[in-house]
Amino acid sequence: MAGEPKAKVIPLHANSGRGAAQRRAASQRADAARRHPSVLADSGSRASADQIAAVVREIDQHRGQGAGSGLEGAAPNELAQRIAAVSEFIRKRMTGEYTVDEFGFDPHLTNAIFLPLLRVFFNSWFRVEVSGIENLPETGAALVVANHAGVLPFDGLMTQVAVRDKHPAHRDLRLLAADMVFDMPMVGQAARKAGHTMACTDDAHRLLSAGELTAVFPEGYKGLGKRFKDRYKLQRFGRGGFVSAALRTKAPIVPCSIVGSEEIYPMMADVKLLARLLGLPYFPVTPLFPLAGPLGVVPLPSKWYIQFGEPIDTADYDESAADDPMVTFDLTDQVRETIQQTLYQLLANRRNTFFG
Repeated sequence: MAGEPKAKVIPLHANSGRGAAQRRAASQRADAARRHPSVLADSGSRASADQIAAVVREIDQHRGQGAGSGLEGAAPNELAQRIAAVSEFIRKRMTGEYTVDEFGFDPHLTNAIFLPLLRVFFNSWFRVEVSGIENLPETGAALVVANHAGVLPFDGLMTQVAVRDKHPAHRDLRLLAADMVFDMPMVGQAARKAGHTMACTDDAHRLLSAGELTAVFPEGYKGLGKRFKDRYKLQRFGRGGFVSAALRTKAPIVPCSIVGSEEIYPMMADVKLLARLLGLPYFPVTPLFPLAGPLGVVPLPSKWYIQFGEPIDTADYDESAADDPMVTFDLTDQVRETIQQTLYQLLANRRNTFFG
């Protein structure tokens, strides 16, 4: 009818040279024109250029929104991202685009290989709960002193993951380990690359002087190799060398209490003859080892709790305090007592050894 405006539609034929996208665009323009009859002039006159431009802008806006949710704008899927990450890791290893410090610490390898493997134990096997992480400094040196148990040093590795993943600054924790670790083929090299070094006063002093977050386990083999009946009873803390290192560098001492490590390999006996023959500090007999063979090496899935206590400040001590045996003894005893009392509190609040 003459008084009724109609939109002019350009017919599209299937055999035309335009693509599917052009046909959809033309159809969308026609639909928009029908929805906006005001773009046409009264009595069948042509629409003004401004009105047509407004309709085209609206169509383009809707097309842009659709593209964002379609396949064209979709982000790469998870598999593609993993493949790209692996390729990038291999490229950097081959081209040498990574750094290693004077102790052999390789952050690139640690973040890509070691920590993801340890997180399987941390999150799914031991289900570690961490508290007091705010007691670790955002920057600068601090000495973390923790109890040690469990036949194998899983407690040190889980503490490393706890600091890396739970601390606001995602700091690296440098562990001081026994000499025997670095004498073992492959294990020693891996430990160096993961940021660990020998548990001696000199290395502790160097790490703390460099502002590193450093961890020590003063019980040593006495803690790792104690029997299950003596669980959560702290052994002697050595000669206080870690306290001297903290005093010399003015680094705060942070007591750390770990519950759960005592149950991963319940040690019923120590075969001392075999230990001497194999050059080991102890040869453990557990409910599954050695009777179950390789399966006996799998740790039991105990529920873990790691708590970092309030730091003990060393900044007010004078320079001679590090060489004063009475000062080092008092501080060592204070740290040991703090850890022991915290262990008792954590054990009292633990509901179940394996399902906590």
